[in-house]
Amino acid sequence: MALNVTLIPGDGIGPSITDATVRLLAAAGADITWDRQLAGMAAVTAYNDPIPEATLDSIRRTKLALKGPLETPVGKGFRSINVALRKAFDLYANVRPAKSVLPGLRFSDVDIVLVRENTEGLYIGIENYIKVGEDEHAAAQSVAVVTRQGSERIHRYAFDYAVTHGRKKVTLVHKANILKYSQGLFLEVGRAIAKEYEGRLTVEEKIVDACAMELVMRPERFDVIVTTNLFGDILSDLTSGLVGGLGLTPGANVGKNAAIFEAVHGTAPDIAGKGIANPTAVMFAACQLLDHVGDTSRAARVRGAIEETLRARKTVTGDIGGTATTDQYTDAVISNL
Repeated sequence: MALNVTLIPGDGIGPSITDATVRLLAAAGADITWDRQLAGMAAVTAYNDPIPEATLDSIRRTKLALKGPLETPVGKGFRSINVALRKAFDLYANVRPAKSVLPGLRFSDVDIVLVRENTEGLYIGIENYIKVGEDEHAAAQSVAVVTRQGSERIHRYAFDYAVTHGRKKVTLVHKANILKYSQGLFLEVGRAIAKEYEGRLTVEEKIVDACAMELVMRPERFDVIVTTNLFGDILSDLTSGLVGGLGLTPGANVGKNAAIFEAVHGTAPDIAGKGIANPTAVMFAACQLLDHVGDTSRAARVRGAIEETLRARKTVTGDIGGTATTDQYTDAVISNL
């Protein structure tokens, strides 16, 4: 049976890199029926709405989406369209793998999966100004909300992911030494769930600043990392940098009833329309989608073809030292299937 997936091409370089990914999946024999929908500036231009109801209805129906990068319009009511989509479908787990593939980088043995809580913490959006005297903006405060339920489900997701994917260690990253209530609750819950996996996984705890230092010194020590929203946002960009940058890094946003797979980089308007963008991040995101629906052998085959192309470094795009166009790179990946 064909798999029904919502396709959101995105803005800037989004349409070209998603089209390349669709072409790759077709070459790999994936039987996918794409429902193309708009979001971001493309949707504003077409419908005067950054997240049209038709797009939301499509994801509700398919429960799966693959999307390119989105530009959030200024003054349209959303801090971030990506955040709005995560909230709309309660996509509580953000999964960002970072694996060494490109030759010639400082580290050659990085293989980290960062699992980030995606709906709570400081990104929950509870903020306000405090007036003092005549100054309306004399002070500002942001509230970090960490719940037991939210902590339980993200920790359980991370531990289950580790077991399912043959991982050996989970690192709980926190700042409970200072933020004793919010981060303390997150760590408390993590410790409790870790006990359920004794004998199957090694578990360690790292304060976030110490974790950041160790990641840039000995990243090979890490396997699966689970952490809160803000820390996960920062550390996942760090782990991406260890393996060559955001152009090579996919992201999955997973909830109980839907999952959205994406490139985590920006829209790169300076190269949009030039046919030179690197589609690797969306291609790897498509592999995550295939894994998610149980098509693991095809995911491994596609992922292997991408990695072989990157390691050869003969036909790669300019951002990673080559001269290939998007289409030439895609052709090279297809030839390695």
